[in-house]
Amino acid sequence: MSRALPRTAVLAVLALLLGLLTAVPARADLQHPRQAFLRGSIAGLFLHWGQRTSPQHNSCSAWEADVTNGGWSASYWVNEARKLHAQYIVLATFHSRLGYARPYPSEIPGSCRTTRDFLGELIDAADAQGLKVIHYMTDDPQWHNEGLSSGSWLNSAAFSSHVGHTVDLTTRDGFGEFSYLQFFEQMRRYPKLAGFWIDNDNAYWERNGLYAKIYQQRPDMTISNNNEDTPIMDMISNEQKTGMTPSYDYPQAIYTALPRLIEADFKLPTGGPWWYGGSDQAVDRKLTLGRLITNAGSSVKALMAETPMVNGRFPAQQAGFNTFANTYLQAIRESLAGTEGGGYMYGGLKPGFWNNGAHGVTTIAKNDPNRHYVHVITPPSGSTLALRDNGYRITSVTNLRTGAPVSFTQSGGTLTLSGITSWDPYDTVFKVISSGRQGIYSGVTLSANSSTSGHGAAAAGDGDYLTYWDSNAAEPATLTFDLGSAKRIRYLAINQREDSTVHPASGSARISGYQVHVSANGSSWGSPVKTGTVPNARGVQFIDLTAVTARYVRLTKTGHHGAARWRVDEAWIGGQYAGGSGTRHEAESATISQGAVESNHAGYSGSGFVNGDNVAGSYVEWTIPSTAARTATIALRYANGTTANRPSAVSVNGTTAYASRDHAATGSWSTWATDTFTVPLTAGSNTLRVTATTAGGNPNLDYIDVETGGLS
Repeated sequence: MSRALPRTAVLAVLALLLGLLTAVPARADLQHPRQAFLRGSIAGLFLHWGQRTSPQHNSCSAWEADVTNGGWSASYWVNEARKLHAQYIVLATFHSRLGYARPYPSEIPGSCRTTRDFLGELIDAADAQGLKVIHYMTDDPQWHNEGLSSGSWLNSAAFSSHVGHTVDLTTRDGFGEFSYLQFFEQMRRYPKLAGFWIDNDNAYWERNGLYAKIYQQRPDMTISNNNEDTPIMDMISNEQKTGMTPSYDYPQAIYTALPRLIEADFKLPTGGPWWYGGSDQAVDRKLTLGRLITNAGSSVKALMAETPMVNGRFPAQQAGFNTFANTYLQAIRESLAGTEGGGYMYGGLKPGFWNNGAHGVTTIAKNDPNRHYVHVITPPSGSTLALRDNGYRITSVTNLRTGAPVSFTQSGGTLTLSGITSWDPYDTVFKVISSGRQGIYSGVTLSANSSTSGHGAAAAGDGDYLTYWDSNAAEPATLTFDLGSAKRIRYLAINQREDSTVHPASGSARISGYQVHVSANGSSWGSPVKTGTVPNARGVQFIDLTAVTARYVRLTKTGHHGAARWRVDEAWIGGQYAGGSGTRHEAESATISQGAVESNHAGYSGSGFVNGDNVAGSYVEWTIPSTAARTATIALRYANGTTANRPSAVSVNGTTAYASRDHAATGSWSTWATDTFTVPLTAGSNTLRVTATTAGGNPNLDYIDVETGGLS
């Protein structure tokens, strides 16, 4: 760990920094290598701990003695952060209302400073376990005498003597100069310090180009800003909002769009100040886990504040929650770590309000765009969950905690999970595997009646979520799609930019009323084929149409929620639904060699399923038409209520495609699974046969879904 230099050496270093470092114009680094650890994080642990922690101290030396004698350990904090599955710690001791304490030796007088290097010990302990430490810095001197009968927590005379000119630390500019020097001292002392968490800006810092100088001296450091979005900083942090429905749904209040790094900070204790005030406050598990998971489902970092006592230990109820969270989150860790929020700029299934009162979020794996997770935080009333599939063809669904297959169907753009008899009180997680998106047209040209400079309509169809179309507050605003030729149209999808608040609604710039027109030539439009409203909600919004055929489609915004501005990251047109109408072939309508159609096990599609005889050689055969020779993806839905595998051979037009495909036990006859594979089809009529290869016979067979084919 770095040690303090003599005062003369410190002054020389500071003079060099202040004299030679020049300011660089403010700019937004939306994506930068130094941000990697934050982007890879789920959460952080926010600690407010200083000389005014209960019982309060007026003397820094007395506080330090009580901290040390109480058995303070940096490793304790790191281990508690790991229980919360946090990847970084933000330490707030220079907080104005904690007496501006500095828990490390400092050569700069002006406020409380310790002889023991608590900050350095924490940085080293965190580094040893792969965590990062960020230090809180404030610009605010207004609480300099709070809790004192006379005097101030700040020593202007000592600091003035140190710098050689008169400085009043109780003024914002004077405090700005004092705190400005802290940044450079800490950068020099702590090469492993990961960054600064800044509670608002200071004009002195800005005049002297502080942030650019930090990046120059320590290009590995991140800078986070609370409450205001300063473009040069890496991350914008906000105190977790309240007033939403449901209460844990902070993302409704986000006003900064991805890929900007975004953080939500919130207290775990239900009452009291951000620091330990002397009482053992309860932790609302439903609210806390809901916030953590919802933030993860929106690519927002959750900065969870706990209130350590003087000796660093957490009150009993906070410590108890940490122990609970350690086990609880471990069981679903893969759905949080290495994922992004689903339904926004990274793709994935639609989050938000689902059927029968259900609400939750989705996540999508960073390294696999076909691996999704559905987090049901508020369960539906009943045993069925339905959510928009966003064009993904679903091949399997399992309960992440138990690994049990989950029965599902997919139709009309909706994924429906059924037969769910038990919901977790905090977060039921389903692992959903897809085989890619289906039915979305490519090569579409977009135009608009109005755009701001640099944000034309083409940006809404370029597949790049770093670009967007801005309507320039036009009303009505129109977005026109040219498909290149007349094609079948089933729906429009718009992913509006996530820099528009939903709560409060006055800050929302999302579309409300709309009209959809179609045209054969781009000039004659006729009457709208659909009018309606879009909810004031985040995520992709869909407008379903009765199937029409046209070359041009025009979406007109006739109303808005809150503000007139309308920004769209991406918009697209679907010619067919994933797994939708025309691709499903029910087993009960196929040729059955031996067995019967039954309906005594729940969760099947259509009018029933085929229960084949328990003999080798029994089969079900479907007839599949195809307009051209191609390779098609087949999804075979089955149930196997035994404990043994029931393998099947698959043949197409009399030729074996697969000598044996495993159909393992699904847990019960009402639990369905999907076997996905590809087969060659010829132009015209094809036969696909699934034949039992063992004496146990086939599993119960529900249907096959046949991929219709790509759209041009």
